[in-house]
Order: sequence, then C-alpha cells, then structure tokens
Amino acid sequence: MSALRSLLLSIASGIVLGMIALVVWTALPERAAPPTQIVAPAPPTPALPLPRLAALPPLPKPETAQPAWLRFAVAAPAVQGRARVAIVIDDLGVDRRRTERTIALKGPLTLSFLAYAADLPHLTEAARRAGHELLVHVPMEPMSRSEDMGPNGLAVALSHDELLRRLRWDLGRFDGYVGINNHMGSRLTSDAQSMSSVLEELKARGLLFIDSRTIASTVAGELAQRLGVPNASRDVFLDNESDATAVAERLAVLEATARRHGSAIAIGHPHDGTLAELTIWLDTLASKGLALVPVSAIVKERWAAEARG
Repeated sequence: MSALRSLLLSIASGIVLGMIALVVWTALPERAAPPTQIVAPAPPTPALPLPRLAALPPLPKPETAQPAWLRFAVAAPAVQGRARVAIVIDDLGVDRRRTERTIALKGPLTLSFLAYAADLPHLTEAARRAGHELLVHVPMEPMSRSEDMGPNGLAVALSHDELLRRLRWDLGRFDGYVGINNHMGSRLTSDAQSMSSVLEELKARGLLFIDSRTIASTVAGELAQRLGVPNASRDVFLDNESDATAVAERLAVLEATARRHGSAIAIGHPHDGTLAELTIWLDTLASKGLALVPVSAIVKERWAAEARG
C-alpha cells in the first residue's frame, strides 16, 4: 500500500512540474528569429565598349529621294557640245596652306579630302561654298610594304567586319560628298573580295566610286559595274612629276584624251607646280573649246552609256 502511494505521489509530482514548466515557457516573451541578411545584388559586369561606327543612313526611297551621289553633285555648266574635262585634286586636308590654295582655284573642281586629315568639316564646307564637288579620299593598302597608307586604311587581311568599321569611320568624317576614290590601294583594288565589300557599302549609301587606277590589274571598275555602283576611272595622272613644265605636258594629254573620247578625268595633287599650272590652264579652257565639269557629270554620262549598252 505504501508503495502504491509513493508511485502515485511521484506521478502527481511529475505532472505538477510539467505544468509549471509549460506555464513558465508560455510566459516568456517570443524570441525573434535572427534577421535575414539582405545582400545587395552584385553590379552587372560592364560590357566591353564596342567600336564607334559611322551609322549607315537609311536607304532612300527610290520614288522620292535621289541617291547621295546625285543629291550632293555640283551642277555642271552647259557644255554645248564641247569635250568635258574633270579635274580631281586629292590628298587634301593634311597640308592646310596648299589645301586652301586649291580651294581658291577656279571651279568646279572635284576635291578629295584624306579621311584622316584634321578640321575636315570646316575645310570641306569652304570647298562647297567655293563651288567644288567633294570626294572622300579613302586610304587603301598598297603593294609596297614600305608605303604608309595612313590610319584606318583598308587592307586585304582585315576581316569583313573590321574593313567595314574602318570604311564607315572614313565615311563619317564629313558630309556632302558624292563618293570616294582610293588613296594608294594598288593591293586592295586588285582584290575582288575586299573591293566587293567596299562597293556594296557604297551602293547601300548611294555613293559613286572613282578608281584612281594605281595599278593596271585593278578589278574595281569591273566589280562596280557588276554590282550596280556608279563609277569611272582616272584617265590621266597630272603630276607624277610635279614641276610646272611636266604638269603642262600632262594637261595637253588630258585635252587630247577629252577630244578623242568626249570626256576625260585627270587626278592631281596639291603640289606647288600643279597648283601654279592649273591657275593658268583653267582660264584657257573656253578658248580651247573644252568644258570643266565636276566628276559626277562624267560618271553620269558614262553610267547612262553603259546602261544603254
């Protein structure tokens, strides 16, 4: 009996102690959960800067807009049956003094400015105000490794994307031009793949191409015809020898070529001898029965004749 009583007392004590513990536990204030640590998201890794490209302008609507080579062409004077000559002076912009002398010549001349020259918007605007037509003189790879074509030049070994990046940089240097001609370029104008990339870009922009013909094996003219790019090729170099006497002899060749074929394109440079001789020669054209025209006028003639077959 005493054993049973002890057992019951033990059980009762356990129950009482449990109830006391429960009351104490529920009376304690609620413990807050440890705060969740908020970790700010890592800033995004900045993308590598892409090279800045000259934006490709929207293609003009054929029924309403002229291509750039016609829109920016300088009006040709009335030729009245006279043979036409176009004078392209390239390598402009680097030598400012001779560039300004060239701009001061009687026009309309076609002035081609090196894409990497400084202050091109100002110089080319002055040339436009003086009545001259504009080209971009785009540096292209020569055959000789010793010749420096200049920055952002187009080379055969470049990838398609890099070649276009450089060309678009060149074309973005100023506005109001009708097209391009090549600075050097004997290697590049002989490479069909590279020239196709160049000419397709010109076609998309509505520009013409003048082949300086720095090598006999150039494929530029043939490709331009096949791709539908308005083009013409240089007929006479004026100043491989730049003294005034040699330039005068080359101008006589230009006159004869124009009379024989109806038109001729000469390319010269802002050498002192060339500028001095041109200053005299330009005043003699009317008396010789020749008409000075911008190069776009001859491209238009030859392009129309090609279309007629």
